[in-house]
Amino acid sequence: MSTHNAGKGNGGSFVDISSNKQVMKLYSKKGRAKRVISIVLSVVFLLCGSGMIYYYSVLNSMNFQSIDDDNKNDGTSLSSIEALEGDGTNLSLGDGELLQDSKILNVMLFGEDNSKKTSSTGFGLSDTMIMMSIDNRHKKLKLTSFQRDTYLYIPGHGYNKLNASYTLGGAKLAIQTIEANYGIKIDRYAVVDFESFKKIVDTLGGIDIEVTQDEIDYINYQMYKNKQVTEYTTITDAPGVVHLDGQEALWYARNRGLRKGEDGNEIGIDGDDWDRTSRQRKLLETVFKSMKSADLTQIISIVSAVGPLITTNLKKDEITALVSHSLTYLSYSVEQYYAPEDGLWYYDDRTEINGEITSTIKCSDLDAQRIKFASFVFEDLVSVPNEATSENSNYE
Repeated sequence: MSTHNAGKGNGGSFVDISSNKQVMKLYSKKGRAKRVISIVLSVVFLLCGSGMIYYYSVLNSMNFQSIDDDNKNDGTSLSSIEALEGDGTNLSLGDGELLQDSKILNVMLFGEDNSKKTSSTGFGLSDTMIMMSIDNRHKKLKLTSFQRDTYLYIPGHGYNKLNASYTLGGAKLAIQTIEANYGIKIDRYAVVDFESFKKIVDTLGGIDIEVTQDEIDYINYQMYKNKQVTEYTTITDAPGVVHLDGQEALWYARNRGLRKGEDGNEIGIDGDDWDRTSRQRKLLETVFKSMKSADLTQIISIVSAVGPLITTNLKKDEITALVSHSLTYLSYSVEQYYAPEDGLWYYDDRTEINGEITSTIKCSDLDAQRIKFASFVFEDLVSVPNEATSENSNYE
């Protein structure tokens, strides 16, 4: 399969997203593939560091969100988790529909800073936007980070940074935005705020993760500056595998470097948002690997503590139906990706948004990015129209 012939073509490739009408057309069309919600639990394993399956008494303590009609299971029965039979799906990038496959489930994981909730919408900032693809066809778990400063069309709101979609409309609008711009169906989501994240990591007994000296210095600085410790040196270990508690793990996941003089600090640590998203994926993968040696009893034993800390639109029967197969999905290999990828984006420090000039990340060829993203998620299932030609996206 070639992924080099990216572009719009004459009605034979991606829907043009340069206008509101076309974006909504792309988002509103239903995919053809019949979805089987049979591997969702792995998402929550990675987000929380443990399973969330217990009995319905525990499930009832979770914050379940309603599921919109376009996110339902299309009548698929969940009576058997083995209902994964079916022919391979050829996913054409030329039919203008959201791409999906019955054996690949995509769930968005959001990390929310709700200390900065807006009064008008009630939503905070999303520091983490990772799509977890549970690929039962290729036996893989795939983590895709989305850069929060990417300049994209937000349905109903015009062009803005991607993270503005969460502030304006929470998980629902953020998902609509990613679907409309990147063309891949997202089935479910799970949200954890900062306080819940810390409690989850502490409930698990902390996390052992490999860190650099710069990362140690950053954690120590933030812990002291924010009065979370009384002494500056919180972590005294040498670089390498270090045990982090919940607060330390949160600063690790939020680290995007520190300019010398910023907030009056006397240290300077290299880094940017690309580094931060890489750390977030690394943290999830580290937690995932640590769970490989767990047995079902150990996974279930943590659930009563972490269940109430999650907001999700997973349904109770979807979660309950997966507990007996959780260890199978924990054995899958993990792969990582980020969008936009290198070579398909550029910085624009003169972007005007709502009358203000700001810096954004712009895709230099959004059609090519869609093909790259689809090829990562669906691999050999993706077909590219022969007549497609490369054409840069227009942000005028």
